[in-house]
Amino acid sequence: MTSEIRLAFAHPSERAEATARSGPLDRISVRDHVVEVEIGAFQAERGVTQRICFNIVVEVQPITGRIDDDVDRILSYDRVTEAISAALAEERLNLLETLAERIAERVLAEPHAVRVFVRIEKLDRGPGALGVEIVRGRDQLDPEPLAEDRPHPELVFLSNDAIKSEYLSGWIDQLQRRGRPLILCVGAPDQPMPQTGHKMTQRRIDLLAIEQNAWMLASKDDRCVVVATRTELDWAIKHMQISVWAPSKVVLDAVDGPSAAPHDAVGIAAWFAATFEAEEMLVIGAALPATASVALRAMPADMATL
Repeated sequence: MTSEIRLAFAHPSERAEATARSGPLDRISVRDHVVEVEIGAFQAERGVTQRICFNIVVEVQPITGRIDDDVDRILSYDRVTEAISAALAEERLNLLETLAERIAERVLAEPHAVRVFVRIEKLDRGPGALGVEIVRGRDQLDPEPLAEDRPHPELVFLSNDAIKSEYLSGWIDQLQRRGRPLILCVGAPDQPMPQTGHKMTQRRIDLLAIEQNAWMLASKDDRCVVVATRTELDWAIKHMQISVWAPSKVVLDAVDGPSAAPHDAVGIAAWFAATFEAEEMLVIGAALPATASVALRAMPADMATL
C-alpha cells in the first residue's frame, strides 16, 4: 500500500504529522468521540438518530514562556467538543461535509488554533464506517465568521385578508422606510388542504400549503422574494432584501423546532422571529397566540397606517 493511500485512511494525527508545515506546532486531539444525532439527506434518516464518530486534531502555536498549569493559556479539549455540540445544535443537517466545515470554523476561531483536521463517520449506515475528512487552516478562515454583525430584521405576519388588502403595498412602503431588513410570514390559504391521516406527511403538506401562500404574496409585489434556507435569509438580511419566508426547510431541519402545529401559522412565525432575536413581530389581521417567545403586536387588516 502506498504511503498516500495509507495516510488517506490513517488517523488525522498521522496526516497532521505527515503534512506538517514549516516551524514547530503542537497538536491536541479528540479521538472516537461518538454522538447520537439526527442527520442525513435520505428520508430514512429523518425522525431517527444514528451514531456519528468524530476524530479531530488541532495544530496550535506552541506556548511561549511558562504554562504554569494555567488552562487559560492553552486550547482546551472542551473547546473542541463544544464546537461539535454547537454545530449540531444549530440546525438539523443533511451533509457531514457541512457539519465538518462548521466545526472547523468554530475551532479555527480559537486564538491558538492554526490548522484543524476533522474526520466524521456514520457508524450505522452500513457494515463499515462512512465518512468525510477535511483539513482547514486559519488562512482559509473568513474574518470573524461567527460574528453576529447582521442587523435584527423586522418580522411581520400577514393574514390572508392582509395579503388581499389594498393597503399591502403601502404597508411594505412604510416598513421599508424604517431601514431594517424585512421578513414577511404568512399562513396557509383559505381553501381546504388534503388530509392524509398520517402525522409526518400531514405536517409536510401543511407546511407546503404555507409556502404556496408565500408565492402568492410574492406575486403581489415585485420587491418580495421567497426564501427557504438560512443561507438565503442571511444574505437577504445583509442586503436589505424584502423576504417572504417559506418555512418547510427551516422548520423540518430545526434541532429545537416550534411546538406550534403548522395550522398555527402565527405561532410558527413567532418561533421563527425568536430565532432571529427579533424585538417583536407585527401581526396584521390575525389573532395572537396565547403564548409566544417574542413580543407580538396586533393590527387589523383595515388600517392604512402601521
